[in-house]
Amino acid sequence: MLNYGSTPLANALLSTPDDFDAEQRFPLSLAFCPECSLLQINETVDPRVLFTDYPYFSSFSESFVAAASVLADQVVERCHLGEHSLVVEAASNDGYLLRQYLRHGVPVIGVEPSQNVADEARRHGVRTRVEFFGLAEAQSIVADAGRADVFHANNVLAHVPGLKDFVAGIQCLLKPSGIASIEVPYLREFMENCEFDTVYHEHLCYFSLTALDQLFSQAQLQIFNVEKIPTHGGSLRIFAGHPRARPVNKSVAMCLQLENDVGVTSPEYYANFSERVMQCKHDLLALLREFKTQGRSIAAYGASAKGSTLLNFMGIGSELIDFIVDRSTVKQDRFSPGTHLPILSPSELLSRKPDYVLLLTWNFAEEILRQQADFLDAGGQFIRPIPSPQVINMPSTRAT
Repeated sequence: MLNYGSTPLANALLSTPDDFDAEQRFPLSLAFCPECSLLQINETVDPRVLFTDYPYFSSFSESFVAAASVLADQVVERCHLGEHSLVVEAASNDGYLLRQYLRHGVPVIGVEPSQNVADEARRHGVRTRVEFFGLAEAQSIVADAGRADVFHANNVLAHVPGLKDFVAGIQCLLKPSGIASIEVPYLREFMENCEFDTVYHEHLCYFSLTALDQLFSQAQLQIFNVEKIPTHGGSLRIFAGHPRARPVNKSVAMCLQLENDVGVTSPEYYANFSERVMQCKHDLLALLREFKTQGRSIAAYGASAKGSTLLNFMGIGSELIDFIVDRSTVKQDRFSPGTHLPILSPSELLSRKPDYVLLLTWNFAEEILRQQADFLDAGGQFIRPIPSPQVINMPSTRAT
């Protein structure tokens, strides 16, 4: 569907200019498989290269933490969880979700492959195993702590090279009455909003419910409910468990039927994707170049993986962007992959007063606009690049 060329790893931030010449690049291209209805990339980078030292900490996002709190409260109430229950999360990051269960006195175990991120979770009291989740790890958890009442996997399934082994691990880990709550960016939102920038080497797959239903059925698990949520520009949250353990909500059949009606299993559904992406690229480059010709200064917000994809694919570097800002102190004072732009604190927006800020983390637009009320009031403007370039210059009182 789309060839991104040879790109750096999207989260491989650089520490000093001395690292620039040794930066690794890998081919990246997007394809659709009509046999399993899965949208996927064609290359797999060793997960140990991608996740051993990971710069992404979920707790830096206020909206992520707020959503995690609501989700945990709901699950505790619905599943009647208590001190004798067990909640396990794969790719638990810094424990942003599992900490919410600890508030209720519910025992938790996180499974996180990145040592630096796991250390942060442990600092907050979250018991964390530094491993990749799969069948072997599930069996080890069952032997050590018993089976789980609840299993979470938020925004990790797309990162998994061995999908069948991962889902087999869920099947092994869950109690007969246990539930798995899985969140994935939704294929239909990806396509309809032209979210090409969410493609990078960590994201191996892009899911429809149709593809998920096939995957879970093969592992003797049943999806019994599905919800659409706004995370990452539009995601699915599915709930699954052992067959016939719970009634199947009508939302599952409705979503599957809708996907069938729009044709997500057909190559024709994906036919004009690359043309739409190239139009977005043309329009954004034209807009940025026009601003630079006018003598305007431009920064970017969000040293994110999707931002790395967008900048590298479009060839946007220091000739157009002066610097990037990001709230994560882990990312500040480093350099962006490929484009080698300095990453600074968001406070620099008021100090340096760029005329425009390219909103690379557009999926957190409302949160960022709210945080940057002073910059907006001072006349600053944001540019949302996806699905087509849009200048946002609303005053802070209307930022939400």
